[in-house]
Amino acid sequence: MVKIIDMQDMRYINLFSKISKVNTRFCFNYNETIIFCVPRRLLSKAIGLGGRNIKKFHEILKKRIKVLSIPYGIQSAEEFTRNVVSPTTFKKMEIKDKEIIINAGKINKASLIGRGKKRFLELQKILKDFFDKELKII
Repeated sequence: MVKIIDMQDMRYINLFSKISKVNTRFCFNYNETIIFCVPRRLLSKAIGLGGRNIKKFHEILKKRIKVLSIPYGIQSAEEFTRNVVSPTTFKKMEIKDKEIIINAGKINKASLIGRGKKRFLELQKILKDFFDKELKII
């Protein structure tokens, strides 16, 4: 899992660590939301009591924030992907040798692809970074 972190992501990670007291290396954008991945055991600490850390981060940046647990292996790919694209849903996910195929249905397919394929490209990059697989939505 190799992810190149740009300077903006580095700033977000540093601010997140300062506010939540949880260190992470995983930060990415999806659908105008900044998403941080932390170890599952530190998830509640990162969110804070009553979502305090998330609210504080939101007040500073004026952006939506999500905190997810780091996926451990390809077996957690479906749960991780569902959490990333939430509240949009999909019917099922199939994992093959070099690709991840998401069966979304007509309405959700449009939502997952987004205008100008923006969300599709964002999700494709996320899945490539974490699982080293290409994305296909049907």
